Amino acid sequence: MDSAQRPASAVRTALVLIGLSAVIGQIVLMRELIVVFNGNEMALGITLASWLSWTATGSWLCSLALGSGNARRPVIVLECLLAASLLPAIWIVRASKSFIQTVPGELVGPLPMLLVSLVCLGLFCVVAGALFVAAARLYETECHVSASMAAGSAYLLEAAGSAIGGLVASIVLLRYLDSFQIATIVALVNLCMAAVLALQMNRRQVVLCAGLSAVIAIPLLLVVAPSLNNSALARLWHGFHLIESRDTIYGNLAVTQTADLRSIYDNGMILASAPDENAAEEAVHYALLEHPAPRRVLLIGGGVNGSIAQALKHPSIQQIDYVELDPALIHITQQFFPAQAAAANSDPRVHIHLADGRRYLKTTSDRFDAVIVEVPDPQTAQLNRFYTSEFFLSARHHLAPGGLLALALHSSEENISPDLADFLRCIQHTLNQVFPYIAVIPGDTIHFFGAMQPDVLTEDPQVLIARLQARRLNTKYVREYFIPYRMTLDRMSQVDEQLRPLASTPVNRDFAPIAYYFDVVLWSSQFRSGFLHWYRTAAHVSFRSIFGAALLVLSLSGLLIAFAPAHQERPRSAAMYCTLATGFTLMALQIFLLLAFESVYGYVYQQLAILIGLFMAGIAFGSWLGVRRIRSHSNAVRSMATTQLLLTLSCPMLIFSVSLLSGVSGSATTWLAAQLVFPALAALSGMLGGYQFPIAADIYLHGRDGQSGLGKLYAIDLLGGCAGALLLSSYLIPVFGFWKTACLCTAINLVPAALALRVSLQSRALRA
Repeated sequence: MDSAQRPASAVRTALVLIGLSAVIGQIVLMRELIVVFNGNEMALGITLASWLSWTATGSWLCSLALGSGNARRPVIVLECLLAASLLPAIWIVRASKSFIQTVPGELVGPLPMLLVSLVCLGLFCVVAGALFVAAARLYETECHVSASMAAGSAYLLEAAGSAIGGLVASIVLLRYLDSFQIATIVALVNLCMAAVLALQMNRRQVVLCAGLSAVIAIPLLLVVAPSLNNSALARLWHGFHLIESRDTIYGNLAVTQTADLRSIYDNGMILASAPDENAAEEAVHYALLEHPAPRRVLLIGGGVNGSIAQALKHPSIQQIDYVELDPALIHITQQFFPAQAAAANSDPRVHIHLADGRRYLKTTSDRFDAVIVEVPDPQTAQLNRFYTSEFFLSARHHLAPGGLLALALHSSEENISPDLADFLRCIQHTLNQVFPYIAVIPGDTIHFFGAMQPDVLTEDPQVLIARLQARRLNTKYVREYFIPYRMTLDRMSQVDEQLRPLASTPVNRDFAPIAYYFDVVLWSSQFRSGFLHWYRTAAHVSFRSIFGAALLVLSLSGLLIAFAPAHQERPRSAAMYCTLATGFTLMALQIFLLLAFESVYGYVYQQLAILIGLFMAGIAFGSWLGVRRIRSHSNAVRSMATTQLLLTLSCPMLIFSVSLLSGVSGSATTWLAAQLVFPALAALSGMLGGYQFPIAADIYLHGRDGQSGLGKLYAIDLLGGCAGALLLSSYLIPVFGFWKTACLCTAINLVPAALALRVSLQSRALRA
């Protein structure tokens, strides 16, 4: 490799490394923030929006600060800052919990979420955004290309690095290393890259540098990083006696102990406590007593608190199929909850399936007398999948004659608030769409049962007591004297009246997850802030009003650009407008893709990592096509208009394709759809956005200072994604569902597309 080629190769590698480091840092920090925020998915939208806004800020500031000279020194400095910023960011995230919680275990509200995410993500994201702009400038000067070509190439290489980083982190790093070990690797790789750029190393020197970094990494990974991890965990679980914390590809599992009580947390959200015989007995006995003679039972979740041992007390039980997603949860239960795990380990009637509950139902042909859903309330879109009409229908297809579905949710012993009633009413109404016969047992935990045949379910406490006695169940809490108390006539009548569906009660569906909205309202009601009022008010605004207002604002701004007096500024303004809409749409496509895959096929973490990687690979391939288009010197404005028109159809077409796939059944066709069709959709979804950015950059940077314009355009792209992350995940999809949100995305793209087409026609007329 000659001296002219070495700088270009190093700069390309640096751009790939920016994408790789940013994605790995994003995955690690967002996992940490989810634990701090108790697993609430509202945090996902807030933290992702904070991430993108800070990155946009960094790119914008760099565009203002970077001079006309060589950008090698700024890139070196920023590489070092990026290397040094991830480890402290993880520490600050964990330590923040002791500052935002007045008492241990207190839930975190939306305002502290926003403040913590802004503080913790600030330095790393600002540096990452600035580094992209500086590296693109370095690519322009040392590879001797135009500003627009450098912008397109930088976008391509960063997207390729993001694709590689997502796959490496999800499939390799998160399986075997903790957050501080991963951050140490990111730091060493970036420091090594800074050294390569500073010393202008040849290939042999690069190999020596990499070898030296590997030697230095050994003590850092084996001694220093674990020590930092343990001390940071003490900060994170301040006020608790933490006896185990384990990171898995699905998140963080932690076990705490208070006196004789042990509790297990999944991503900061409590799963179960033991010994808690009351919860274990209620989880299964009410369901199994509703059936006259249950033989085969499917238990989705719930193995930690001893539900399996309680179910085995029924003499008619011949087999229990226990489905659990995370193998680490099984291992932790065996290690720290041996009494609860004993039955699952020793009884041959228990069959453990390490799979997602919904995916298991899609792939098995077995039928069950009782399907018991023992997962937390739908506090997230991931959990909401177990409370939709599609899931209930899937469970119904696996019920034996006379079988039943059972689920339980947190409620109130005495007074059901209006917000809680709305939530429970929605679940009951959804259940009633699938099962003609419903039974409800009220209490602090409310139990719902659904059956297809009459005379299967009973709301007569004496029937349940007779079965309890006939089966000689040795129970402490589900007893002859407590069952009638739970099922008194006035309590049953009251809950029936409160939960009777109204004309406005919606059905919770996979592509319209309204129950998640209701649960967010319940969560928000625990905090004294104006967020709940704002959120509830926004949810009651009709979609027609939102659609019309968005279309009006977009159209007016488009008209101002189309008829601006300065003709030369119209293409640049159109490029900015299209970039903003494209950033929003790319985020929408990614969220639609991931949520739809989870809904249709269940939560298969490795496959989701592949989908994200292929989405980013699609962006990279689209950018490559866009760079080639620039080289052909074709009409860039017309290309931008055409691409934006295609983006108007992208979200509805994706939802349409997914809805077709949701009807596919059979193990072979399901496998093909999950392994081939969905990854192809991911790549195609990313291609249009990747193609658009180099084209828009070519238009926007024409006749302008390269690095200044690129930083601003990249910031606009990120801000569009920021708006998409915040609005779609926390508001539009939970309230309006997939189809209406996709229609809104169409409107958001239609106006910029029309504007770009108008500008293209104006430019042609001026040339004529």
